[in-house]
Amino acid sequence: MPATPDAVARSWFKEVWNDGNEAAIDRLLAAQAKMHGLPTPDGQPIIGPTAFKPFWQKFRSAFPDMRIEVARTVVEGEHVAVHCHVSGKHLGDDLGVAATQRPIDLWGMGIARIVNGQIAEAWNCYDFLTLYQQIGVLPAIG
Repeated sequence: MPATPDAVARSWFKEVWNDGNEAAIDRLLAAQAKMHGLPTPDGQPIIGPTAFKPFWQKFRSAFPDMRIEVARTVVEGEHVAVHCHVSGKHLGDDLGVAATQRPIDLWGMGIARIVNGQIAEAWNCYDFLTLYQQIGVLPAIG
């Protein structure tokens, strides 16, 4: 029986992000998966596990204790919407700024299309502005 969209999404956040299991990327992300809405130099989607891994490695290195709590999911057919709470501490230099030791705390959402137990496409909307303000890359407003 194939994994449900909810189960795949929860596995993604637990195994890939919270457990830091790089091998899970190859298992859970389809070879030609499109990952929209992640900060990339050209603003284009990340395509497939090979292209996703450097992005993931930078974030895991910058925030090695990052925790992503799935607050809720909503499933419709092969799509799953995920509402997440992200927390951790800026302990690494891999985002182009020296580690600040500052905590991060933000929320985000994503929608993923799951095909044959893998993420085939995902649309991400995380509060990167708040993240960059919290680590001092951008000034806080107000």
